[in-house]
Amino acid sequence: MMKEHILQKTSVVCLLALLCCFLWGSAFPSIKTGYELFQISTDDTASQIFFAGVRFTMAGILVILVYSIANRRLLVPQKTSWGMISVVAMFQTVLQYFFFYVGLAHTTGVKGSILESVHVFFAVILASLLFKQETLTKNKIIGCIIGFAGVILVNLNGTEGLGGGFAINGEGFLIIACGAYALSSIFIKIFSQKENPVIISGYQFVIGGLIMAAVGFAAGGRLEPTGGAAFVLLLYMAMISAVAYSVWGVLLKFNPVSKVSIFGFSNPVFGVILSAVFLGEGAGMPVLQTLMALILVSAGIFIVNKEE
Repeated sequence: MMKEHILQKTSVVCLLALLCCFLWGSAFPSIKTGYELFQISTDDTASQIFFAGVRFTMAGILVILVYSIANRRLLVPQKTSWGMISVVAMFQTVLQYFFFYVGLAHTTGVKGSILESVHVFFAVILASLLFKQETLTKNKIIGCIIGFAGVILVNLNGTEGLGGGFAINGEGFLIIACGAYALSSIFIKIFSQKENPVIISGYQFVIGGLIMAAVGFAAGGRLEPTGGAAFVLLLYMAMISAVAYSVWGVLLKFNPVSKVSIFGFSNPVFGVILSAVFLGEGAGMPVLQTLMALILVSAGIFIVNKEE
């Protein structure tokens, strides 16, 4: 019997995946604060995309720099890896975040948070039915449904509605973003068997970030920092992506997609809690409601990872 790798242990996966989700959750208030510090209005899509592109380019440089220093050699992909890196860059960074930023600008925050978590369903279904990487079990279906219920509960704070219809450039774009992210998770799972997932993460961020920055700048996007705090926040946001996506990629290398992706349901929960702490948003949300949401998300994660 093959010895279990430390990164396959459920406790280790849980700890590292929740760290990633906490970092991604902190991106919600960070992005809003960044818009203020760089004087980006909520309807200025070009500047938002340019801002995201600069952030992701910096994230890629951070990954490459830190990993190169740690290994005392320059982090360079194999010649055969550039195609794989480009595919991940297109799906994980360019397509996901282009449709995410534009879609979020045309829907409510509540619907955005809920729809953003649909990528968990997509990842589990695609990995099981389309790519045949794993089996779609009863536990995975039940766990996804329970976890999604927690995401809906934590966003029902009464300040924004779930109604308002369906707009292609709003809810439709967010669903496309979820599909792109789910596919990127599967591609990372496949490609990481041939190339170091940290290398893939670093270079795909640079490529994807430069493309987004170029598109945003060409469309008229600009950044107008209000002071040193703006650059400190931008560096933190780059670190969020650098650390979270690199660790996430390593976890996908050693584990089934469903075992890792299910933790994505905790992203909106962390986002709501951290937004309440740092932005004062949702401060009136009942404590019981938040706890129930956490319990549902935790239950969903437990059920998916429980052996049948």
